[in-house]
Amino acid sequence: MAVDLEDEDDRFQHSANSAYKPVNTSFQEEEPLIEEPVGNRYSLQKPKDHLNGAYVIFFILGIGSLLPWNFFITAKQYWIYKLQNCSNQQDPKGHGVSDLRDYFESYISIASTVPSVLCLIGNFVLVNRVSASIRILSSLAVMLAVFVVITVLVKMDTSTWTQRFFVITIVCVVIVSSASTIFSSSIFGLTGCFPMKNSQALISGQAMGGTVSAVASVVDLAAAADVTDSALAYFLTADVFIIVCIVVYLILPKLEYSRYYMRSHKGSTHPAGVLPSSYLEGVDESKGITNSSFPAKVTSDQNIPPLRPILKKTAVLGFCVFYVFFISIIIFPSISSSIESVNKDSGSLWTNKYFIPLTSFLLYNFADWCGRQITAWIQAPGPKSKLLPALVLLRTLSLPLFMLCNYQPRSHIKMVIFNKDVYPAVFIVLLGLSNGYLGTLAIIYGPKILPKELAEATGVVMTFYLTLGLALGSACSILLVHLI
Repeated sequence: MAVDLEDEDDRFQHSANSAYKPVNTSFQEEEPLIEEPVGNRYSLQKPKDHLNGAYVIFFILGIGSLLPWNFFITAKQYWIYKLQNCSNQQDPKGHGVSDLRDYFESYISIASTVPSVLCLIGNFVLVNRVSASIRILSSLAVMLAVFVVITVLVKMDTSTWTQRFFVITIVCVVIVSSASTIFSSSIFGLTGCFPMKNSQALISGQAMGGTVSAVASVVDLAAAADVTDSALAYFLTADVFIIVCIVVYLILPKLEYSRYYMRSHKGSTHPAGVLPSSYLEGVDESKGITNSSFPAKVTSDQNIPPLRPILKKTAVLGFCVFYVFFISIIIFPSISSSIESVNKDSGSLWTNKYFIPLTSFLLYNFADWCGRQITAWIQAPGPKSKLLPALVLLRTLSLPLFMLCNYQPRSHIKMVIFNKDVYPAVFIVLLGLSNGYLGTLAIIYGPKILPKELAEATGVVMTFYLTLGLALGSACSILLVHLI
């Protein structure tokens, strides 16, 4: 079912950034949310997004927000090459076994997600203390500096100090992921001030970032004879794209369309620490108390957004975001990227060189992008539907499916039930589609069910749920990988 997100969404986006516009009859039962005074709503004439300029900018920034993570995990062959001298024991077939090399994806997952949780907490506190522009531009600058270091290390001979190279890489992952988290949560919070189509553009861009990195990896593998030449071109691509993100973000506030929504957000009638009394009434309604006589002050520090009402209103959606990415990070990339072709001994390029880059990384990221893109036309189930968390929980079944594919090396679970190459390909497509569609729905619903004044803070909270799911999921992925 198609919906014009520019025209349909603006009618309620303007009022409180919280009244989600239903796209089918099942949404009609959603409770109405806060309305801004009519005078404030129509004080400025609403401009159009000419040539979809803001949409394209948010799409590009979405690509850049997850670019570091995607480029780190997709360069699997490069990391194997750099860490090959860590092998200190032999398996029965004579192949070197290295804990650092074989479980590198799991270590990257932990190094990139655990510190991000702390950064999100800090970013929530800084929402009203430090401007979004400073947070976004400074985080992009840090990401660029670290990626330059990673690029320089590509051509350096690290064979005599492999473990130190591993430590340096992990430190770089921690720094760049922390900066990326501040950037992505800040930019997502900023889109809460815009119509919903811009949030969807940002999230679709994040998935496209994975697709871009996967395509770049395959092209570099095919074009470069040496793995370091391939990695050099690969990471230089990331450097250039981060610069592009800086440029397009500087262009964003120069657009009349962007200035209108950003000015509307800054000119809100309620400070971030103060909520409309009608909203407070709704909060206490479940207790049978009418709170209209209570002061609208929620927090003693107006520079810190009120966390409790945000957590209360977004509890179910937050769980959905958490669990979607919890399951996804357990499987991708730690398990999926180690599923080999059952015909690997044939010696063909497909079963050896291209099987993992195509079936694990490219298929997953493209399916994830498709799932996110579908939300531009279909938004169902609704934000209060019980079907949404039910579908999210159903994704748990994907764990045994991937574990019983041809994952290698296997130490404990010797049984391989899905012994054809088509099985992991189908499973990874389903995982990517469900991750993109269900995760995007839950994330974009969050800022829309709270007052406009809390949109940016709610965006940060929803990103916190996402990062928490990634952090716990990455820890569980190591346990699951060792269990197999």
